[in-house]
Amino acid sequence: MVTKIDGATTCNETERQVFETEIDMGTVHPAALEPYRVRLFVEDEIVKDAEITVGLNHRGIERIMEGLPVEKANALTEKVCGICSNGHIYNSCRVAEGAMGIEIPERAVYLRVLAEELERLHSHMLYLGHGSEVLCHETFAMRIFYIRESVMDLLYMMGGNRVQYGVSVIGGVRPRADLNLKEQQRVLETMDYIDDKVGAFAERFVSDPMVMSRITGTGELSQKQALDLHVTGPSLRATGYEYDYRTKMFEYEPFEYDIITQDGGDVRANILMRATEIFQSTRIIRQVIKNLPKGPVVTRDWEMTDAPVYKSYIEVPRGVCYHSYGLEDGKVRHSIIRTPSMSNIAAMQESCIGHPLQDAQLAIVSCDPCFTCTDRAIQVIKL
Repeated sequence: MVTKIDGATTCNETERQVFETEIDMGTVHPAALEPYRVRLFVEDEIVKDAEITVGLNHRGIERIMEGLPVEKANALTEKVCGICSNGHIYNSCRVAEGAMGIEIPERAVYLRVLAEELERLHSHMLYLGHGSEVLCHETFAMRIFYIRESVMDLLYMMGGNRVQYGVSVIGGVRPRADLNLKEQQRVLETMDYIDDKVGAFAERFVSDPMVMSRITGTGELSQKQALDLHVTGPSLRATGYEYDYRTKMFEYEPFEYDIITQDGGDVRANILMRATEIFQSTRIIRQVIKNLPKGPVVTRDWEMTDAPVYKSYIEVPRGVCYHSYGLEDGKVRHSIIRTPSMSNIAAMQESCIGHPLQDAQLAIVSCDPCFTCTDRAIQVIKL
């Protein structure tokens, strides 16, 4: 016989009481890179429900962009995120180019792809390093961060900065982002280094029985849940759903690559998803260098015109990124930015339910959240 007394469930046969307890994590947590708040509702240390609150780092970038000259507004979009800053300015320039019908040089198209794939490499390695830290495996974290430094050096070489490289401009890329033959050779040598080192890292990672037992089956998200919650990017592909928006981007038409998927939607699938995608990015980068067209990297042969709101989608490391705005007297109007973590955040809430309390943070970070990107006034509700 089971009865409820003052909110507690009492089992008369065993005289056991189970209390629902709320555990708060954040707004600052040692396992989180950014400020956010997690409310976990647990029974007997099993998570029964979760609520993630963002907005603590909201900076109102879209509102600030309103009325700015389009070049300044594009530069500001890099400040949305320090991890995928290139993706934001890349997509924002795409909006202006699409709105005004600007065709960029072919060499600039290849260099934009190079910058975006380098950013994907460093982002995925950051994910692997952060995930290793949450697993309390500092050795794995330091190994992958050491490998990641080689990518950061290339981004510095290309853009003059390790963060917010400013590669894209309206009409192409900045001349400083162009690569001479020596720099191209350095890129190729670094890709060989990454394939070798990341391959060895992944082999060592999956052969560790303690790590694999911890991540297998943890933070599971079904394919149906992922589609219902509009999950995007590697987190969606980790459930076995084959969808990569790069296949819809004209910039990626010249390149051959595979769409990687994993099954299970758990922490293991998410980690293997990013690790395996690294080799596809190095594959694309080699093709960029091998087939890099000759010619200019930017066109100045365009005039500023008014334009209605234009929309642009691209695939960034965490999934599909959306930018849109209109142009009036050379100034931005009605800017909207939608980042991948905005839809993936709902999956983070669902993925930790049913798991022990100590696995909740691991399940949440398995979706590769970027909370600063997401601080844009959103609430996920179930209809």
